[in-house]
Amino acid sequence: MFLSRLSALAPARARAGRSFAALAVAVVLLSACASGPTADPTADWSPNRLHAEAVAERERGNFERAITLFERLEGRAAGTLLAQQAQLEKAFAHYRAGEQAQAIATLDRFMRLHPASPALDYALYLKGLVNFQDNLGFLGFLANVDLSERDQRAARQSFEAFRELVDRFPESRYAPDARLRLAHIVNSLAQSEVNVARYYFSRGAYVAAINRAQVALTDFQGVPAAEEALYLKYRSYQALGMTDLAADARRVLVLNFPQSAFLGQGAAAERAPWWRLW
Repeated sequence: MFLSRLSALAPARARAGRSFAALAVAVVLLSACASGPTADPTADWSPNRLHAEAVAERERGNFERAITLFERLEGRAAGTLLAQQAQLEKAFAHYRAGEQAQAIATLDRFMRLHPASPALDYALYLKGLVNFQDNLGFLGFLANVDLSERDQRAARQSFEAFRELVDRFPESRYAPDARLRLAHIVNSLAQSEVNVARYYFSRGAYVAAINRAQVALTDFQGVPAAEEALYLKYRSYQALGMTDLAADARRVLVLNFPQSAFLGQGAAAERAPWWRLW
């Protein structure tokens, strides 16, 4: 009796099991659909609207959202000048967001893909500006910090970008500002060499001090740092007992900087940093 009842229930249980399995599959499929990618709300936007919205987001400070929109615009407008503009706008958004590495990578990609672009001068200018600000630091121009003490790699990269801009596009609207920044960078690089020379001098490494001071004088002519570079050469030759060379270095120092504070006060001379504007 028990076996016959069990046999009678078996088909019903099998049908119930199949129904449960089907329900489980349906639940899984619905869950997968719910967790899948959401529809792109910009799918029906025109390229012009995408650009306008991206710019608006950037101006509101929503840089992540702006970058996403510029990337979508670049894809939809591929092969057009608007796509090139989207790349540059995205680089600028990275720059405004403080993402120097991403900005540089975007600009390098742009220049590699579009070497004849009419906006190449702007790309070079923006690349120089990104590295210039990286060297300057956040509000560094307001702080009592000698910029020549910073790592000069960014300054050198900035120098190369600005120099290429003014050499290749001397009439560019960005060239005048690039020239001003170039002068600032040259001063910074020269002072950086003098800082190293000063360090070597303080350690008694006079030959090394002379060599680094000479780099500042040879590679960066007509810069404020030349005054201290000449003084360090003079004092280093003097310490080495090379009186003729010491006298010659002092003569050049007096000739170029007759009112030099170093002549009377030496290293203790108080001078305002070369980069301060007030």
